[in-house]
Amino acid sequence: MKALYFVQGRVARPASARRNIAKTLVQSQIMWCIFFYLLPWRLYRLEEALGLSRYRVKSPAYGKAGVVLFLAGGTFAYISAGFMVVKGQGTPLPADCPRELVIAGPYLYVRNPMAMGSFAQGGAVGLFAGSPLILLYVVAGAVGWNYLVRPWEENDLERRFGAPYVRYRDNVRCWIPGLKPYHDPGGQGTRGNAS
Repeated sequence: MKALYFVQGRVARPASARRNIAKTLVQSQIMWCIFFYLLPWRLYRLEEALGLSRYRVKSPAYGKAGVVLFLAGGTFAYISAGFMVVKGQGTPLPADCPRELVIAGPYLYVRNPMAMGSFAQGGAVGLFAGSPLILLYVVAGAVGWNYLVRPWEENDLERRFGAPYVRYRDNVRCWIPGLKPYHDPGGQGTRGNAS
């Protein structure tokens, strides 16, 4: 696993915010199709094949809660992505990383707002379907992201942005939003070595 730490994200080429927004929207729609439709649908069918569908929750309240949570998680993820695009001058994709360290908007309170929004959406799909297997898939995805993707991402950010990122990482929690916005105690700004 440590071999992945040597793989660096590719910094985005200079592009307009409009172009980066378009790339981010396309990427997110592809991800939604895969992670919020295709894989959950396959798991839903697997539940039926294994005779586990009897454990599904069949309550309209769960369906409604799923819709509300999906919209809230999506809104939070898109707002976070918007800050990544505009302030970071790139996209959330590792192959098109932001050129600047983003410490604005939701990132002032928590380090992984896009992931939080996405996991909320995955949980929402599980609630909507009433499917324990889909909810288990979301939990497994969150654990995998936390222990596999997040360390790689943090290593990459530290390599590209140095001390400003380290101060940020050390002062802003990963998953539980703080009540006060982050203030850079080093005061050196967020400009990184993006080349």
